[in-house]
Order: sequence, then structure tokens, then C-alpha cells
Amino acid sequence: RVCVDLLFCVDLLLIGSSSIMGGGHNPEAYPKADQDVEALKAAHVPLAWRDTCGHLLIKLNKCRRDTFWNPGQCGHERHTFEECEYNAYLQRVEAKAQEARILKEQQQQKGN
Repeated sequence: RVCVDLLFCVDLLLIGSSSIMGGGHNPEAYPKADQDVEALKAAHVPLAWRDTCGHLLIKLNKCRRDTFWNPGQCGHERHTFEECEYNAYLQRVEAKAQEARILKEQQQQKGN
């Protein structure tokens, strides 16, 4: 498999995969490393939530405010945000596993 870099390896694994979470993935739900910090600041997104999915939280919170936090509304936005958080988690897990493989290979090379 080919990885662009350590963080975006899992994106290549998930494209076309329908076995995870029972279906195809929303292309909007992929984490973005380059967030618009000014937009996050203007939307009053707390620092703890300004991660790779912060751009989706802006849309979700706007929908929530517009509908007065009606639980029947904003389902698509919430699902997209949660899927993005899940994909970001998968990226972190894959990056950690790849880091462990690299360290193991380096230790094996030192032993030889």
C-alpha cells in the first residue's frame, strides 16, 4: 500500500471500503489538517474542539442555533461531524501502528 505520509495513510485504506460502519463514506467527513483559524475563532468554537474536524463543527453549531437545538434537526451535520471524528481517530491509530512498525524495523536493523 502507498501512503502519502504518516497521517494520511488510512485515507487510502478507507476509500472504496464498505465494510466499516456499514457503507460508503461521506467525502465531507474526512479530517482537514489545514483549518481556517479565523473562521473557528469567529464561530466561537472552544479551543478543545479546534481539531481536524472543526470546520464541520461550525456548520453543526450554526444549524443547532438556527433550530433552537431541536433534536430532530441537524442529523446530517451531526453524522458528518461524528464520522469525521471517527476517521480522525482511525488516522491516529494507523499513524501509531505505522510508527510502531518503523521502530520495530529500526530495532531489528540495529540487532543485525
